[in-house]
Amino acid sequence: MNILITSAASELARNVAAALSEAHALRLTELQPVENVDGTFVQSELGHEEATNELVRDMDTIIHIAEVPPDLLAEADQPDNYAIDYQTRCTYNLLMAASEEGVKHVIYASTLRLFEQHGEDWTVTESWRPRPSVDSFVLSKHLGEFTCREFGREGKINVTCLRLGNLVTADAIATSEYDSMWLEVNDAVAAFQGALESPSPWRIFHVQSEFPGSRFSIGKAKGHLKFEPQFVPSQAKEA
Repeated sequence: MNILITSAASELARNVAAALSEAHALRLTELQPVENVDGTFVQSELGHEEATNELVRDMDTIIHIAEVPPDLLAEADQPDNYAIDYQTRCTYNLLMAASEEGVKHVIYASTLRLFEQHGEDWTVTESWRPRPSVDSFVLSKHLGEFTCREFGREGKINVTCLRLGNLVTADAIATSEYDSMWLEVNDAVAAFQGALESPSPWRIFHVQSEFPGSRFSIGKAKGHLKFEPQFVPSQAKEA
């Protein structure tokens, strides 16, 4: 399978690429130059132009990590607007090019923080309506989801939305304060691998590591994506 992965500089993109590189032909892209990637690298601003069509051409699936490099956000005159612009305009340009070039499937990385304003004792499923805060990251992901949903519902392309928990590594968890929204990075990678095999016009899945006290139900992802999270933090046993 030919796969394009965006946000190549991010830790998540690097981990996903490493896991997929042996079985798939990878093309990675980022807003700025990136070295030492698992695959071919193409720098792109994801503009509304032929270059974006060329970027997605011949791809079967796009994994849109949709994460702006922190240094670009820090340098932006209006970082909040920059983040929102990337998740909306750039995502729109990417999906429009993908639909024009016959890409079959896009996987969009969203966030479970869309529900952090709900009570922690509530069992929130994919059927619940998000309650995004004004935090630029959360709000921009909410708007990015909306952009993806319209493409999926109009039948232009199959879109899978993965709402991810708070990403951590096993080493970092060992010395971190307990978080009921943890998603260990290897479990996150497994969710993307499952989503590759399950294209549909528009589907949303909640994805986090499963442990005592974990906040979100992941039954839908376990059933449809065959998602079986492996990591259980030691802190969860004491939560």
